[in-house]
Amino acid sequence: MKVLIVDDEVIIRTGLSTVINWKDSGFTVLEPAASAEEALLRIPNERPEIIFTDIRMTGKSGLEMVHEVKREYPDMEMIIISGFDEFAYAQQALREGVSDYLLKTSRPDEIIQAALRAKQRLEQRRHKDEQGRAKETVVNRSFLRQLFASASSPNEQTVTELWNRYPGLLVDKGKQQLQIWVISAKDEDTKEVRNPDMLHTAIGEILAGLLPCEWLSWNQCLLLIVKIEVDNKGWDLVEWAIRKAEEALCCQIFAACGRNIEDAYQLREAIETAVEASSYGWLLSHERSVRYEDIEERKGLRMVSTIEEETTFFSLLRAGSTDGLRVAIRNILERIKQDDQATPSSVQTYIHSWLIAGYRWLERAASSIGYSNLLPHGEVDKVELAERPEQTLMVHFESMMKQYSLMVSGTSPVQRALAYIHDHLDQSLSLSQVARHVHMNPNYFSEVFKRDTGQNYIEFVTQAKLRKAMVMLSETPAKISEVANRIGYEDIKYFNRLFKKFTGQTPSEYREKG
Repeated sequence: MKVLIVDDEVIIRTGLSTVINWKDSGFTVLEPAASAEEALLRIPNERPEIIFTDIRMTGKSGLEMVHEVKREYPDMEMIIISGFDEFAYAQQALREGVSDYLLKTSRPDEIIQAALRAKQRLEQRRHKDEQGRAKETVVNRSFLRQLFASASSPNEQTVTELWNRYPGLLVDKGKQQLQIWVISAKDEDTKEVRNPDMLHTAIGEILAGLLPCEWLSWNQCLLLIVKIEVDNKGWDLVEWAIRKAEEALCCQIFAACGRNIEDAYQLREAIETAVEASSYGWLLSHERSVRYEDIEERKGLRMVSTIEEETTFFSLLRAGSTDGLRVAIRNILERIKQDDQATPSSVQTYIHSWLIAGYRWLERAASSIGYSNLLPHGEVDKVELAERPEQTLMVHFESMMKQYSLMVSGTSPVQRALAYIHDHLDQSLSLSQVARHVHMNPNYFSEVFKRDTGQNYIEFVTQAKLRKAMVMLSETPAKISEVANRIGYEDIKYFNRLFKKFTGQTPSEYREKG
């Protein structure tokens, strides 16, 4: 705590500053001042917390100096140390705000005790002020949180209260704007994971020291409202401050900015667009920040996987290669990220369609071999899928892969043949090809197949293909010619005849009635 001694007598000011052991009591003594005028010039820069001053000095008196100091710095502790033991002086000193009145004949320990009492008063006031500021901050942030959580735009009374609580955010229209940022952070070193709330609080404190802004914790993120200059000449102060915080805290920050606004009545729009931009965290993870204007024109990618994609992918599941599965999933996700029309909602739908298709494939495989045990139910955590799609897809598809392996490992050659047939209905499957797959003589396989299924091979395969065509006609918009091709028939007329013979309807009639 800094102490300034003011006295026009060199012996007194030198003695007070050198004879007394200030350091051991926690004080730093500044260079003494020879006059009130000198002290008044130095105080704004040196900011002493306790001042010991004489009363009668050349030029301004000590009491005149006390009057001026208390007017500008009311919390500064002023102690008179005078050669005059007069009640009138003491009375006037107390009126001016002096906290103690000592005589120059006082012992060093009496002077130190006066300084310690002043120090205690200062610390108590500071503690009380800090408590008051902390309470005010909590109340103000509660107001801000309620304002942002409201589903409607603020009314005039709320806007007035906003500016009363946060005058530093009031904008000069045409010159300044407000931005809302949603900021999320994670540790660079995954071995030492900090509490997210503590990390976001630390970021908020740093940003508050660099920007005209306010912040609060918001849905496991940091919500920042900041005032910016419209004409910033390409210099983005907010981006700079965020990177400074990232560097200081050794963390990774993803920041999303909503639409710029000039009016507090537009806060609802600003926060909604900031939240929407923040939902691109995974999709634009290669970026460090995203602004709403960069993504607002995106239309979304296609919602479902194609049959060709699924066929290729399911062959990996049958093969049982975990490494191949992981590579395929990463390729799918990387392709999604490179699509400049992708949106979080369309990505969710598209990825979910892969999982649905996978569980349907597993069900068909189980049905084809007469497997009646309970299959994985396939419930998907949408939050996990959005935030960690690769890990989520791996968990589900690896489960399907293991279940498929379990199903076929304990089956008969005919059951394995049935599974193989259903997985290759897009091909012209010969009896010899299937027999070779299950390591049997074609003639013997034909006999066993008819005995176990009750149908000859050709009849079974044809009906399996047509049943798949029925599903495609009911569940997909594929053209009839495409359906025929996908079950291995290039001659559309031949396909139509087979389909009508099997169902009693043409493919077009079946689709219309379905």
